[in-house]
Amino acid sequence: MQNIQSKLPEISTTIFTIMSKMASAHNAINLSQGFPDFETSPKLIELVHQGMQKGYNQYAPMQGLSSLRECIAEKTTELYQKKYDPETEITITSGATQAIFTIISAFIKEGDEVIIFKPAYDSYEPSIQLHKGIVVPIQLKAPNYRIDWKIVKEKINPKTKMIIINTPHNPSGTIVSEKDMLQLAKLLKGTDIILLSDEVYEHIIFDQKKHQSAAKFSGLADRAFITSSFGKTFHTTGWKMGYCLAPKALMTEFRKVHQFNVFCSNHPIQYALAEYLKSPENYLSLPNFYQKKRDLFLSLIKDSRFTCTPASGTYFQLLNYSKITHEDDVAFAERLTKEHKIASIPVSVFNLNHQDDNVLRFCFAKNEDTLKSAAEILCRI
Repeated sequence: MQNIQSKLPEISTTIFTIMSKMASAHNAINLSQGFPDFETSPKLIELVHQGMQKGYNQYAPMQGLSSLRECIAEKTTELYQKKYDPETEITITSGATQAIFTIISAFIKEGDEVIIFKPAYDSYEPSIQLHKGIVVPIQLKAPNYRIDWKIVKEKINPKTKMIIINTPHNPSGTIVSEKDMLQLAKLLKGTDIILLSDEVYEHIIFDQKKHQSAAKFSGLADRAFITSSFGKTFHTTGWKMGYCLAPKALMTEFRKVHQFNVFCSNHPIQYALAEYLKSPENYLSLPNFYQKKRDLFLSLIKDSRFTCTPASGTYFQLLNYSKITHEDDVAFAERLTKEHKIASIPVSVFNLNHQDDNVLRFCFAKNEDTLKSAAEILCRI
């Protein structure tokens, strides 16, 4: 037998794969993994077809199709009053996760410290560890999941290379405020710390709240990578398309790695997205679209024994089950899937030391019939 020494010995199959597989095996409604069960726009699909017919079938430019990067630059200026040069400061990626991995690859070396906030999207830590960086986790407290900036200040030291934030936040559905971003800018002033701002749910935000992109703050934008996801925005998670923004000096280093990681992303889809983005309503309508789904889901389970704080963004809702059982969240999530035929995500897997707050994450990016069927099950528990 070959002696294989794993670079990630403590990493196993992701909880998303585990719960989705379990949902399939037990014929359960899958509200675990974050993907819609409704189709994307027929217009967007037709545009991809057009791209193929027009010959966009070979390698795209390494940095991405120029027309798409120009559309992203215009969108960013309109929404956040920040101009990015489409030639040197915008790169199209094969999903936001690829962008995040490439950013970490380009900058994190052995001994560098990276501050993350837990519960955290599960790609951050292994990406840091693969490059021998040191993860510095800060646990956010349920149910509000607010950042304590005094703790952040205490964690920053000369070894701190990067801070990763995520807003709107997966899995909690909370958002970072303008006050938070200004506090972060104050803490980072005069340092060389890179900010990685994961903003894949930027267009999915509720109750008339505004997304506070790092692009809006001069003290952050000049040191920040911002990642976004077309898959999340346009209900096409299987296409694995995203992009990132950064100042020229940072993006130059990013592209050095990107070109040897994926080189370029899907060409006909880039063509389609460039055309689709010409109609801002295609993304400006999303807050209302998803808020209706959130509100429907919460209204349907209002008489259940689950409790919650309504999500401010993303298409995830945390539900507290402490009035139902004292089981740990992994065990309860498994039992819900097997016995009650509804799959969710136990949040403890994203927490420091698997801290268990008796909450499960449910995805409400589903059609009405799915949400009604799921709610009927939850109300019977």
